[in-house]
Amino acid sequence: MSLQIILASGSRIRSQLLTQAAVPHDVIAPKIDEEMIKASLLAEDVSPRDIADALAGLKAAKISERMPGTLVIGCDQVLDHHGTLLSKPKTPNDAVAQLATLCGDRHTLLSAAVIYEAGQPIWRHVGQVRMQMRDASPAYIAGYVDRNWESIRHAVGAYKLEEEGVRLFTRVEGDYFHVLGMPLLEMLAYLTLRGDLET
Repeated sequence: MSLQIILASGSRIRSQLLTQAAVPHDVIAPKIDEEMIKASLLAEDVSPRDIADALAGLKAAKISERMPGTLVIGCDQVLDHHGTLLSKPKTPNDAVAQLATLCGDRHTLLSAAVIYEAGQPIWRHVGQVRMQMRDASPAYIAGYVDRNWESIRHAVGAYKLEEEGVRLFTRVEGDYFHVLGMPLLEMLAYLTLRGDLET
């Protein structure tokens, strides 16, 4: 028997991905201080991959504790630029600075998902994508941020590949869904194998 699926994320794109894949779900965004947790993990020299996994797990755990009888999906995405983690930009100036740092260089996106049932983790996966950004001009970066601020303010690295942000890149090595913030294919395979999705 399939269980109710809850997405423990306030991300519109993650919910949209599940909807487009015909996965019925509800959305409950957990209240956790991501920046404080991330800073604490960085202080302990936790790897970027494990930080993404830990944050995804914490989100799922928080909702699963009070929602027995459900499957709770927690997700998180981390941008690793030579060991430095970038978060969502706080201001347009912050977005310009992030993009200027990334231009002409490679970085890695780590997209984690953890599924909890009855307060316990039952599945986890971290997808990795290597991104090569072109050497965009300062004028283009400033214009890009100005045109897209309301959208990119919710994205690590201050870009969205599914929008104009694709023009910033020369190469993407990895799964497109990982770029969007969810290891969707791996998760769908697991839910199908469990019998939560129709075969």
